[in-house]
Amino acid sequence: MKDEKLPQGVMLIQLPENVDERGRLSFLEGGKHIPFEVKRVFWISGVPADKTRGGHAHWTCHEVVFPVTGSFEIEVDDGRCARTLTMNDARMGVMIPAGVWCELRHFAPGTVCVVVASEEFNAQGYVHVREEWQRMKTEK
Repeated sequence: MKDEKLPQGVMLIQLPENVDERGRLSFLEGGKHIPFEVKRVFWISGVPADKTRGGHAHWTCHEVVFPVTGSFEIEVDDGRCARTLTMNDARMGVMIPAGVWCELRHFAPGTVCVVVASEEFNAQGYVHVREEWQRMKTEK
């Protein structure tokens, strides 16, 4: 997965992990492990296997998505390069910069993912129609 070309601005982020006889502990610090100040954290769980999440791009917000438990696929597309990544390691997140389309699908039962975002929630900050997003990308 690391050798594949990723869409513009998309990057994999590996968090530190401490492992001992008590288990695993991973953590993140905004501005250190995450390349922006974290303004919002949310999580997704209980997604039926045949449902998707995401299906949008943000005008200005950046996000990093982590699979805390379980697995799912995430498609990231910058309008020229699209990749589908399997997310199944709690230490590995995918950074989705503003302007990149993303869609999460094929959730394994019991999956929980956590998303850290650079902005507070703003409904006007989303583009939900892929054709509108594609027009936006070609006009740039």
